[in-house]
Formats: sequence, structure tokens, C-alpha cells
Amino acid sequence: MIQITPHMRIMLAVEPADFRKGIDGLAGICRRVLHADPFGGSVFIFRNRKGTSIKILIYDGQGFWLCQKRLSKGRFRWWPDKVDQTTKSLAAHELQLLLWNGNPCASQVGEMWKKIEAAPFFKGHT
Repeated sequence: MIQITPHMRIMLAVEPADFRKGIDGLAGICRRVLHADPFGGSVFIFRNRKGTSIKILIYDGQGFWLCQKRLSKGRFRWWPDKVDQTTKSLAAHELQLLLWNGNPCASQVGEMWKKIEAAPFFKGHT
């Protein structure tokens, strides 16, 4: 089971991805396009060109998780504009809203009292 916590760094790929790609192809996009290490513990969010499906790629220290949500009807209503950025950072609650086809930018939630920095993923067990 995957649990998304406020400590996680969540990176959303702004450009649509080719959903024929699996784990290795999406990890390559993380490196080449997003300039991020797919083994670093970040949560990577991708959307297909039609906007009907989202894939999530996460490395947990032993291997990769690849999850997909495809809407039965309609398209995801919100996705960031392609304005000089390849990624957009999301908070954990914003990812939850996105997965339920909501708009993370339009939701009204309480302000963070003290910002939690995304923790670096563990380097190993000693």
C-alpha cells in the first residue's frame, strides 16, 4: 500500500506522457525531462495526452510502484499550464484533490501553521 504524507516531495510533470511507457520509460522522463532522480523517493505524477488517466511513480527503497487511475467518464478538469516549467510541486492534500478530479488551486484549505519541508528519502538501513 502507498501512503502519501505531507513530508513527501510530489512532482507533477506538466507535459503529457506517452502512457505506453512503463516504469523504466517514466523513470527516464524523470531524469531527462524533469531533471530529478527517480530513486530519490519523490512521488512523480504523469497525465496522458487525452487527460483521462494519471500515473504515479514512486521508489520505496526496494523497488518501484507504478499506479494508474483512469476515469470511467470524462477528463481530469485541472492540470497546470505549460508556462516555462516542466514540473509543478504539489502538497499531499493537493494530490488527493487531483486524484478525485478536483482543482488543487481552487480548493480552500486551512493555511499551514509551520511548513513541513519535504524530507530526503532514506539512503539505506544501517
